Amino acid sequence: MREVRLAHVFVDRFPERLDQGVVYISVPFALVTHLCCCGCGYEVVTPLAPQEWKLTFDGVSVSLHPSIGNWNFPCKSHYWIRNSTVHWDTRRADKEISTSRAAAHAVSRAPRTGPTAAAKSAMPFSISKWWAALWRHKRR
Repeated sequence: MREVRLAHVFVDRFPERLDQGVVYISVPFALVTHLCCCGCGYEVVTPLAPQEWKLTFDGVSVSLHPSIGNWNFPCKSHYWIRNSTVHWDTRRADKEISTSRAAAHAVSRAPRTGPTAAAKSAMPFSISKWWAALWRHKRR
């Protein structure tokens, strides 16, 4: 697939209509959203949290980790965003996707000790606020 360069914008609120090729970052809600990089038009929402995605901003570009796997979209695109550039993975067969999802689900269900008191006090948001923001965003 072709190389795609992305712009990034830090926002307090997500716009009603997203622009293709722009990654929108909301620090207050710890969410990142963009239109699928394949061009299908589906909106991708990535929550920033220790067990979810991590955002790196170096002052010029952004990177998201882990990869973006749009298995529920018709395009089934899979890519990484590194230094504001999309790095494509090959399309995967449905069986591979099912296996990857099962492994991710098992990891997400594993017992966690939870954040330390210091980590909790450093968190800029509460989980309830995060869910409320996600719910408001999804209802738009």
